[in-house]
Amino acid sequence: MLVGFYDDEQVYGRTDWAFRQLRSLRAGIVRIKIEWASVAKRRPSAPADPADPAYNWTAVDNVVSQAALNKVRVLATIYGTPRWAGAAENRLPRRVVDLRLFAHAAARRYSGTYRVKEGENEPARRLPAVRHWLAWNEPNNPVFLKPQWKLHRGKWRPQSAFDYAKICSAVWAGVHSTRLTGEKVACGATGPRGNDAPRSSRPSTSPLVFLTWLRRAGLKRFDVYAHHPYYGSRFERPSTTPRSKKAVTLGNIGVLIRQLNRLYGRGKRLWITEYGYQTSPPDRNFGVRHSTQARYVHQAFAIARKTRRIDMLVWFLIRDERRLTGWQSGVMSARGTRKPSFRAFQKLRR
Repeated sequence: MLVGFYDDEQVYGRTDWAFRQLRSLRAGIVRIKIEWASVAKRRPSAPADPADPAYNWTAVDNVVSQAALNKVRVLATIYGTPRWAGAAENRLPRRVVDLRLFAHAAARRYSGTYRVKEGENEPARRLPAVRHWLAWNEPNNPVFLKPQWKLHRGKWRPQSAFDYAKICSAVWAGVHSTRLTGEKVACGATGPRGNDAPRSSRPSTSPLVFLTWLRRAGLKRFDVYAHHPYYGSRFERPSTTPRSKKAVTLGNIGVLIRQLNRLYGRGKRLWITEYGYQTSPPDRNFGVRHSTQARYVHQAFAIARKTRRIDMLVWFLIRDERRLTGWQSGVMSARGTRKPSFRAFQKLRR
């Protein structure tokens, strides 16, 4: 099982430092976001060609290269609709083919055979390979995909599932159109909860309802399903079964697997592409003690290992976010002090 971290602020902002920590943590994989809206701020004339002048891959190239130097695999998340392609970053592109061509360009650039020249007198260097891909992020959450629900023939349906079926199919087709072996594209990346309340002020979609409607929306081709089974309160352990039937955490991950079996058969693997526990201090409402967080690292790892369908566990974050309204689930404090959970990851038997 691959164990790793997701912390774009550190990995993109303090790359050398971040990979020193990842190496010390014995991370096998790092999740990064390839933000379509940032790489392609204007419409490319040859969107399938990673060398199109509209593309700026500099930041991604640097992170992928550092990952290879440190022998850490990369899980690349394709996310974010540019303004030239759609109404907003968290909306379905007007033309889904634009997303498919971008996914192709990204997979081609990080195929392991693509060469770039950094200067006229410099020899071309080959960029490292990325073999693990993720389509979007928490599409059952309105922060990342809107609209969540829509009236269709007089009845409410989760429009997010229909839009995401197109998004995931486009990313899957774009990545696999490179015809390389070993590439895996995960779909889902669902958040742990949803209210299924289309008339509410903030409608969202529960993960099991979302998965059911993905099938109805026609999603057929993907390699792996991904989920983010976060806890619901500081009183929940990783093994706690949530009270709400609208929640899927590590404590009841089996219900998600059974739903996958019913809808897609027993062959689909499962990736946990985001997970973590916040600490108190600084988060006194949702956080647990530092020693408890370390204990929960071991418990979560044990549950994932015991659940044979799970091939990946990604922890969010390396370092706490500085703003208190953000997340404090890092294995290091915002000041850079190691928490007991840092040692817990070092001691995991991979």
